[in-house]
Amino acid sequence: MKDDEFKPRLGRIRSIGSKAGKRYANQLRSAINRAGGKHRHGGRFAGSRTGRGGATAALLKARDRYAAFRQRRVMVKARIVKLAGKAVEGARAHLRYLKRDGVTRGGEPGELYGADNDRVDGKEFLDRANGDRHQFRFIVAPEDGIEYEHLKPLTRRLMAQMEEDLGTKLDWVAVDHFNTGHPHTHIIVRGRDDRGENLVIAREYISSGLRDRAAELVSLDLGPRTDREIELRLRQEMQQERFTSIDRQLLRMRDDDGLVSPDARSAFRHSLHQGRLRKLERMGLAAEIGSARWRLDDELEGMLRRLGERGDIIKTMHRELTGRGLTRCAADYVVHDVEQNAQTVVGRVVARGLAHEINDRHYMIVDGLDGKSHYIGIGKGEATEPTPDGCIVRVTPRNTKPRQVDRTIADIAAANGGRYNVDIHLKHDPSATERFAETHVRRLEAIRRATGGVEREPNGTWIIAPDHLERVADYERQRAKVEPVVVDKLSSIPLERQVSFDGATWLDRELVSDRPEALRVSGFGREVREAQTRRRQWLVAQGLAQEEQDRIVYRANMISMLRQRELNRVAGQLSEELGLSYTEPRPGDRIEGTVRRSVELASGKFAVIEKSREFTLVPWRPVLDRYMGREVSGIVSGEGISWTVGRQRSGPSVS
Repeated sequence: MKDDEFKPRLGRIRSIGSKAGKRYANQLRSAINRAGGKHRHGGRFAGSRTGRGGATAALLKARDRYAAFRQRRVMVKARIVKLAGKAVEGARAHLRYLKRDGVTRGGEPGELYGADNDRVDGKEFLDRANGDRHQFRFIVAPEDGIEYEHLKPLTRRLMAQMEEDLGTKLDWVAVDHFNTGHPHTHIIVRGRDDRGENLVIAREYISSGLRDRAAELVSLDLGPRTDREIELRLRQEMQQERFTSIDRQLLRMRDDDGLVSPDARSAFRHSLHQGRLRKLERMGLAAEIGSARWRLDDELEGMLRRLGERGDIIKTMHRELTGRGLTRCAADYVVHDVEQNAQTVVGRVVARGLAHEINDRHYMIVDGLDGKSHYIGIGKGEATEPTPDGCIVRVTPRNTKPRQVDRTIADIAAANGGRYNVDIHLKHDPSATERFAETHVRRLEAIRRATGGVEREPNGTWIIAPDHLERVADYERQRAKVEPVVVDKLSSIPLERQVSFDGATWLDRELVSDRPEALRVSGFGREVREAQTRRRQWLVAQGLAQEEQDRIVYRANMISMLRQRELNRVAGQLSEELGLSYTEPRPGDRIEGTVRRSVELASGKFAVIEKSREFTLVPWRPVLDRYMGREVSGIVSGEGISWTVGRQRSGPSVS
């Protein structure tokens, strides 16, 4: 038809009649389906194929089932990460962790690569992504990944296919990991297309389309699965204590009464189902009802998935402990559920790693003083400061209840018309100090930044709602999702070095403590007992302790003497390195200078405050991290140091 023969018929849809309107609606639905859309539940548009790749995912799902059954299996995990606020720093931390030591076959750090280069600068990639709304993170793990000498060619072919499916060039980086039983690749894709617009990928392509494409490529490389390979894997699944493909089949085979019967059409399938049902029966997850009919537990899938996760954790613990020459009984492995097992653990850090690489959830394995080995989820990686292997830590579940500071704020506000500030606090409680009141203000500021649950007026007065304590509890629960535990580093020095270390150590603090940690006679507890005995002998030889009637008496100022020894030694080393003289801070002194860096001592972390001709060492405060390289000033008091940014007294306090 020529262009000039087209005559548009103007008007609203209902003006051409109800039947024509219905035909138009049907045509619209058909067009949506052809474009990759999907409607469910009475024709409602669900949007699972909205975005690029929806139509491709639909075509892949509709392919020949027999061919799909023969394909090699590939696991793909995906996550969309928003890059607003602190998430940018989280993205940098995630990239650093992917490149950590020990992820290659030779144990070297991981190396980022891209479509054309074997080495890519991660900083440049993140700089290009500055301003992006989001990024995509994928983990691609072929079941037969061990057959590949290198995963780079497979990854590049997969990303080229993904570009073709989505109709745009992609900006991506990847790193291969060989530090687990299943080699896998981490892929990070920028959230913009080749035109600079936000990249929107259909949910169905993310959930299944990319996996199907990866399976096609692996099958081309290694050939389709043979009958023997399929049968062997299914026989292995029959006795596994995790959710398997056989369990998925059994759940689909349930009749209207919720009962299932083994498939009798195939002898192999019948024996496979029968064997799996017997295994589930021994696990208490299935019961035989009558002849060859079984009832499955309603929570079968969830329980088997949790068992599988626990089994993976136990394997991880065993691998990490034995790799460090530590022999521990499997019965002494403890897997912590923070919500159900509120237990404080003190011990030695054995390992730290990613529990869920796509969600950036980290774990820590602690060899406890109680003789047990503990697997503890610690949440987001950047939420916990670095803890090198061998250091001594205390791990405490985060308390999600309001603190005393929150109750004080609520009480003062209730007595003052729902308002709070430092002046109101001091007037309400004349015994309180200004510095004490400022800690309450910092608490409110932290809650405001995180949740907006409190309001601050321009004059600095806070509006406290009647339900303030409930809002605080919500704030703490949100924090617990990111930081489920509090990790306190008790000593950065390994236990063996503490025995003869010339400084105040964790062993010394335990020896003079009125409430020392309980030690078991096995595991790490036994090692600490032996180390304490040797440390006592060293202290006696140094004249810091003496034996009296079969007991050891320590000098009253032993800890301070040891701390001062180490401080003087480190200060001397820094003085030579910096070419500056060292000045020891005393109560009442005013400290001014630049926060140059931090140093880790046995007695704790210290900040190096540098002036033009001298420097000093003061106890470190986490808030100083954000003021590294900037000038600060403060007054030394018995309670600590109240810092001010810059030299002006009116500057913002960071104490």
